[in-house]
Amino acid sequence: MVDTTLAPNAMAVPRPVRPTVTGEDWLVRLCLLLLGLYLVLTLVLPLYTLLAKSLQDKEGQFVGLANFARYFADPAMLQSFGNTIFVSAIGTAITLLMAFLYAYALTRTCMKGRGLFRAIALIPLLAPSLLPGLALVYLFGNQGIFKSLLFGHEIYGPIGIVMGEVFFAFPHALIILVTALSVADARLYEAAESLRARPARIFMTVTLPGCRYGLVSAGLVVFTLIFTDFGVPKVIGGSYNVLATDVYRQVIGQFNFQMGAVVGLLLLLPAVLSFAVDRIIQRKQVALLSARAVPLQPKPRVLIDRLFFCLVAAMAGFLLLVLGMALFGSLVKLWPYNLSLTLKWYDFARAGTDGWGPYFNSLRMAALVAVIGTAIIFCGAYLVEKTRGAGRLRALLHLLAMIPLAVPGIVLGLSYIFFFNAPNNPLNFIYGTMTVLVVNTICHFYTVGHLTAITALKQVDNEFESVAASLKVPLYRTFWRVTVPVCLPAILDISVYLFVNAMTTVSAVVFLYSADTKLMSINAINTDDAGNTASACAMGMTIVATSAVLKGLHSLIMRRVERRTQAWRKR
Repeated sequence: MVDTTLAPNAMAVPRPVRPTVTGEDWLVRLCLLLLGLYLVLTLVLPLYTLLAKSLQDKEGQFVGLANFARYFADPAMLQSFGNTIFVSAIGTAITLLMAFLYAYALTRTCMKGRGLFRAIALIPLLAPSLLPGLALVYLFGNQGIFKSLLFGHEIYGPIGIVMGEVFFAFPHALIILVTALSVADARLYEAAESLRARPARIFMTVTLPGCRYGLVSAGLVVFTLIFTDFGVPKVIGGSYNVLATDVYRQVIGQFNFQMGAVVGLLLLLPAVLSFAVDRIIQRKQVALLSARAVPLQPKPRVLIDRLFFCLVAAMAGFLLLVLGMALFGSLVKLWPYNLSLTLKWYDFARAGTDGWGPYFNSLRMAALVAVIGTAIIFCGAYLVEKTRGAGRLRALLHLLAMIPLAVPGIVLGLSYIFFFNAPNNPLNFIYGTMTVLVVNTICHFYTVGHLTAITALKQVDNEFESVAASLKVPLYRTFWRVTVPVCLPAILDISVYLFVNAMTTVSAVVFLYSADTKLMSINAINTDDAGNTASACAMGMTIVATSAVLKGLHSLIMRRVERRTQAWRKR
């Protein structure tokens, strides 16, 4: 017989060999922990403090939901909530309709001047949200040019808020809808035409279903922007209160921080809901272009092209009229009695508006945000996307990086008051300094920069890191010599995005500035409150001009970078 007796360890299952954790791996994990600590300190803890403040009384004692009950028992405060819903819904409907027609003309017609019209539509991105409100005062105010067109109604209230918000939110919706309408399979349209379907039926059964996710996403983004905006209702809202101005009034006017926290949380809920719905919808979205798809090329249609040219020209004219009126208002001597042109309103030193100090503060803050923010965001995205190990930690950091997209600026600014101004906080010393403005602004606009960096990093083959590891090349050297040059266009995009938004931001920093760190956008609001609308317009146009110059320089630099990147890839 064959002896089948086996040694005790003969049938033992071999243990999996764990990869050796090198010093470089420990360094990466340390950097991930530092990034997590940064996001916790600048985002999670301030929001937690805001929540805690809403559940306390003025003495700091826990009172549960008593503050919320008191809010909903106050008819005036409850009316503000209804007002916010109303103007947000009306503004979203108008903005979506205009943006869809504009995007359809840019992507599905052969009308002339599409490049020019696209550039005009993006101009509002360069302006602070208060600027359209100032322009509408000159257009439809008590002494406005077109006051009679309102048929006895006042611009100060829901009409002015809706018009100003349409100007402010229009480019955001357009960018999304242009992307959605640019993706189409020509075979679907050819099949519909072969079945002799009418253009209206093709539009309802092919075009709209193909871009429905873009429409929903654009609607959610616009609704959230209008719901949480502070600049437009502050300038032209008059006695028509909305939640954003309620927060400002409760904190600055009445020093009622607990009720301000309650309103801030109510302002946060719709943004979070919109963000969650958008994420759910994106999961259900399917690819519209398969490998066999044929990209749709619009065909010339004389009548349709002319019709859309007229529509787009009218909408572009509205955008230019608002911006042009703000410029004209900043140049006239005394509206409406002396319309001769002057530059005296740009002499901020003589106008009693703190001189040029706020402008240089804005430049300084924007530059710091662009440099420091880009470094933090891109390095953080690299750690999340390209490093190995610590999978759960990297997933958590990616989730934290997505949260700022759902947090309104005024809510973030309010939470920074409660967190950084707390006497027992070791970081209390940065409150009222330029540092807290920089940290707040980076956090406010973190998500878009993070997504931009992640998208760029996904296009870089992971083989670079694998080969570098096999050759024992340090990770930081691969990052600096390979990843950064390839992703340089995205890095520049992130820096310009941060700079422009830092120049135009209002709501996120309205609670955080001091006498030494007042920004130009904040100074414009204070100047308008003092009755000097012309000087406020001059400040707004100065911000627009600065942002436009930077965008122009960015375009020139991008051309050179793209040439160098292409040459590098050919090596």
